[in-house]
Amino acid sequence: MSDDEPDDLQETGSLKKAEPDGISAGSDPGEEQAPPAHEAVTFWKLLVFFVPLGIAASLVTMSHSIINSTLARAPDPEHVIAGYAIAMSLLGITEKPAVLLRQTCSALVRDRVSFRAMRRVAFYVFASIMAAGLILSYLPPGKWLMGAVFGIGGAQLENVLNVYRILMFVSLFSGLRCLYHGLIIYNKRTFWLTIGMVVRLVGMYLVAQYYIRVHGVTGSSVGAIIFLVGMVIESAVAVWEGSALLKHKIPEKNPEHTVEKTGDVFRFYKPLLFSSFIAVVIGPSLNALLGKAGDAVIAIAAFAIASNLTQLVQSFFSYIHQIVLNFYRIHPGRVKRFVLVISFIPSVLIGLLAYTDAGPWFLNEVIGVGDRLMEEVIRTLRVFMILTLVFPWLDYGNGILMLRRETRTMVYSQSANVTVMLVSLVLLIVITPGWNGAIGAFAQSVGTLAECIVVFAAVKRGGGEALVSGSAPREKSV
Repeated sequence: MSDDEPDDLQETGSLKKAEPDGISAGSDPGEEQAPPAHEAVTFWKLLVFFVPLGIAASLVTMSHSIINSTLARAPDPEHVIAGYAIAMSLLGITEKPAVLLRQTCSALVRDRVSFRAMRRVAFYVFASIMAAGLILSYLPPGKWLMGAVFGIGGAQLENVLNVYRILMFVSLFSGLRCLYHGLIIYNKRTFWLTIGMVVRLVGMYLVAQYYIRVHGVTGSSVGAIIFLVGMVIESAVAVWEGSALLKHKIPEKNPEHTVEKTGDVFRFYKPLLFSSFIAVVIGPSLNALLGKAGDAVIAIAAFAIASNLTQLVQSFFSYIHQIVLNFYRIHPGRVKRFVLVISFIPSVLIGLLAYTDAGPWFLNEVIGVGDRLMEEVIRTLRVFMILTLVFPWLDYGNGILMLRRETRTMVYSQSANVTVMLVSLVLLIVITPGWNGAIGAFAQSVGTLAECIVVFAAVKRGGGEALVSGSAPREKSV
């Protein structure tokens, strides 16, 4: 993730020069200003900034593959992998507040004063995550909750708890890397995210080989240890580069920048947090209601495989909001054209799997799917093409809202997503239960479409002419 000239930032005491690409360091997102005359936001510059972000996001899948292939060497692999997977699903919830620090830092930090405010917020987030982890792992209410939610008990419950006692530290280091990722991304040195991810994978592979060849894979906790080591390595790379930027590139104080206190950060961060927790119900709801489809087993399996493939493709394009945050004020027209070009790529890739011989070959030879399930997976992938068309523009619209600090809208848009998805699920289960996995794909797609409509209604209301004319949108208070 990198700009095409990542070292073009000049070390100087001047506040203006300390900011990348000629943007005044303290100019608020959404503040009306003309693009700098010397700025050249070319397609190549956007691509070189964006591609490393996409590569890093895609490499995450490889890190999980290293862990799963290692756990598969255990004497009882089904039990071991299941215990790790359940603990990871819990981590997916408790890690969300930490991951959101990346967008928040990228959008708000323009000097060391605002970074110190951001760092204090991060400390509160880390403390909350650790407190929740300790309660879930060691106190009776936490054990009861995990047993009730995941329906496990006895030895497997203790196994999951042991795994999560390690994974809760993954949240801590994940938040630390995201905090410094925000600095790195805003300074357009995004290639450091790819570097961090590659080093993380090397470290995880070496630890995995130690357990496979020397120690032996004895339980689910091995997966958690591999993951933790990888996250520590990635966060170390992020902190190293981010600290260098703080020391050499970022000014102490920009008098024009308004973010100075933790309250300024929380006003932006809290709506992001609330909307992410609303989204938590999507996965469980889909799986629960698909269990009432015409062929529940086929429906859940087809949806799971098609959903994973879709997410794998979309992960590369999940940083479009960062393109908006970093380049929209300079040249909104070029940003929009760039998104227009890349927005069709996920649909083309899924379409190749859904409508050409590449799909059956991949599902059969690589994933090992049989004919009956393969037919359902392909049908589900065809429906998921709706989602792949909508998602890039949803991320684009969310980027504009973050640029204007209108993150409160995301609470309403995410609520619309969940509401429409649930209504669609129930109606399709009643009317067309034979659609099986395609029911989940359609419900998730129209839910995302509803979210996108709400986001763009807010974008239009806040200054839709900016999307066409190239004038910078004016900031709204949250």
